[in-house]
Amino acid sequence: MTTETRNPRTMQLDQMSPLEIVTVMNEEDARVPLAIAKCLPQIAQAVIWAAESFEKGGRLFYMGAGTSGRLGVLDAAECPPTFGVPKEMVVGLIAGGEKAFIEAVEGAEDSRELAVEDLKAHDLTANDLVVGIAASGCTPYVLGGLDYAKSVGCHTAAIACNIGSAIGKAAELAIEVNCGPEVLTGSTRLKSGTAQKLILNMISTGSMVRTGKAYQNLMVDVQQTNEKLHTRAENIVIDATGVEREKARAAIDAAGGSVKTAITMLLADCDAQDAARRLERARGHVREAIRLEVL
Repeated sequence: MTTETRNPRTMQLDQMSPLEIVTVMNEEDARVPLAIAKCLPQIAQAVIWAAESFEKGGRLFYMGAGTSGRLGVLDAAECPPTFGVPKEMVVGLIAGGEKAFIEAVEGAEDSRELAVEDLKAHDLTANDLVVGIAASGCTPYVLGGLDYAKSVGCHTAAIACNIGSAIGKAAELAIEVNCGPEVLTGSTRLKSGTAQKLILNMISTGSMVRTGKAYQNLMVDVQQTNEKLHTRAENIVIDATGVEREKARAAIDAAGGSVKTAITMLLADCDAQDAARRLERARGHVREAIRLEVL
């Protein structure tokens, strides 16, 4: 496997100066986006499936072990504050459960049965999308999850850092990125982990945008859970509409705290109730809502 081979550029890693170490790491990291570019059509398909799942009331599941599992949990955890979705909409499952996020759980990643139990505990349905993540591409926990998901009728995708991986063959869609050998042999938290994080960013962000969680490039469903985010909400309304801060805050308050509704009110010149109806008809898409006729 490429992820386990030695990198000829770092054979003398233990003799390098700190500057040499970080320089070669930076140079190797720069190869990651170029490797991902070859997989963009497959990543786009995962975005389409995730958006379709959301539109049907389904969910996006990430499954992985170790670093791969942690990255899935991280991406899932960022979706509620960024996009205003319930935490059940994007679910990160890591072999061994929450404890495994901070320490290894002996044998968890080798259990196919554990993956099935985890998915059954979440009442997996055919409307869901399951994305298996494994740098090596052969983690039994991930393979077990993908096989069970297929039996339920889900779309399945696999993210691996080895070409021709077992999880790629097990899934309906293979996203396989060849980042080359790691700077530190076999340490897939490095380039492989970076590749996985970038791909997860694309899947979650792309699918959320397709379901109306952005207007232009603004986070219109951002949750205002602290003072910084209250200011961000005001800034989003200002950027989208061009109004002064006082008017932006008044619109947000009139909209019950909804940035999306406030923007629609201001751009469509309507009240909060009409804006909410417009958004409902437009399936949450601000651009479409402001074009609708007055209800």
